[in-house]
Amino acid sequence: MQVAIEFSANLPLKIKKKKTWFVASCPVLDVHSQGETEEMARENLKEALSLFFQSCFERGVLDEVLKECGFKAVRASIDKEEKPMVSREDYIQVPIPFLVNQDTSHRCHA
Repeated sequence: MQVAIEFSANLPLKIKKKKTWFVASCPVLDVHSQGETEEMARENLKEALSLFFQSCFERGVLDEVLKECGFKAVRASIDKEEKPMVSREDYIQVPIPFLVNQDTSHRCHA
C-alpha cells in the first residue's frame, strides 16, 4: 500500500519585472522562473522548486546540493534573535510530494 506524504519548504523569494515579464527567483537555491503576471511567476517558481527537490532526491544528491548551497541542519527551536527580520511576502511555500510504500517487508531503519 502506498501513502502520499508531503513535506514543504519555506524559501526566500524575489520577484522583479523585466519588460513585460515577471521573473521569480529563489536566490538560496539559484532557481528561477517567469510568468506574464506576478502570480504566474510565483506559481511557476513553486513548480520549478518542487521539481528541483524531486530531481535531486531521485538522483541521490539532495543533501550534497543543499550543503553546496550553504544549508546546514540546526535545532528546531531557533531563538527569535537569530531569525532574520523578513516579511512573509518574501517567502514561497513549496510542496515536496512523496509516495511511501508501506509494505511491511520494507522498513526504514534510519
